[in-house]
Amino acid sequence: MSNFIKKCPECGSVNLTYDPNLGEIICNNCGLVIEEKMVDTGIDMSSKFDKTEKKGRGGAPISMQKFDQGLTTNVGEISDIYKLDSGQTRKFLRLKKWQERVSTSIERNLRLAMAELRLVSFYLNLPSVVREEATRIYRYVLQRGMVRGRSMESVIAACLYIACRSYNIPRTLDEMATASDVERKEIGRTYRFIIRKLGIKIKQSSPKDYVSRFSSVLKLSPKTQNDALKILKKAEDVELTSGRGPAGISAAALYVAALINDEKKTQREVADIAGITEVTIRNRYKELIEKLDLEEKIKIKEKELKVSQ
Repeated sequence: MSNFIKKCPECGSVNLTYDPNLGEIICNNCGLVIEEKMVDTGIDMSSKFDKTEKKGRGGAPISMQKFDQGLTTNVGEISDIYKLDSGQTRKFLRLKKWQERVSTSIERNLRLAMAELRLVSFYLNLPSVVREEATRIYRYVLQRGMVRGRSMESVIAACLYIACRSYNIPRTLDEMATASDVERKEIGRTYRFIIRKLGIKIKQSSPKDYVSRFSSVLKLSPKTQNDALKILKKAEDVELTSGRGPAGISAAALYVAALINDEKKTQREVADIAGITEVTIRNRYKELIEKLDLEEKIKIKEKELKVSQ
């Protein structure tokens, strides 16, 4: 039985039964199917095969990223209509129409939601494990009616953001907003609602998580990247990172490190990569050089640069 669910969300009963054949957790009081698990009835790949036998399975693997997990049989594709006789065309179209009609509202929602999730994930270049986790969270939210009153796009973006945070994949709310075409505030509001309702514990993101990606996009040297990490370590020691956005403080540290290593980058370039404003970069930059006594070092570098010119 799943450790994630301890009581029925419908009636509150703890009298639950797990059916190993169907892979379902069922409430004995109201009959609600609380959770569905994937049941693999194919060939066991770990079993001993004869050399003449083929190690294969029937069909494609089950995937949570498909709205039907890859198990639904469709009545052909629209392109197949050109292969049919004139008398069979109407029958084919009628069967396709009835297949759409008998599908549930959850299935129709999932069909659209999974397409949206794939698009946003592709835009943000997210790994498959994050997409699978976001899909699992979205299915759980949808089955419990928590999507009502919210746009599908905002819920998808929030689920992806939760999955990214769970796997320490640095993605900002601004990036999510750009990829999904949903306002940042709406995504943040939906994100907080989901983690509160599901009781998901999210680890606070660290500014260090963004250094590698930002420096890669800005094409900074490994030395600059290491210096930025050292600056962030000193900033943490003096509690300069508390109460500040991790992306902003990380971008400012990279900007300072780039100045120290004579890799000139404008505040606009760094701000655009981090998805923040130039004002934020300037404020974080001033705090870092003042609190960490870096002002003298930067002045020396600026003098050396003027002499070389």
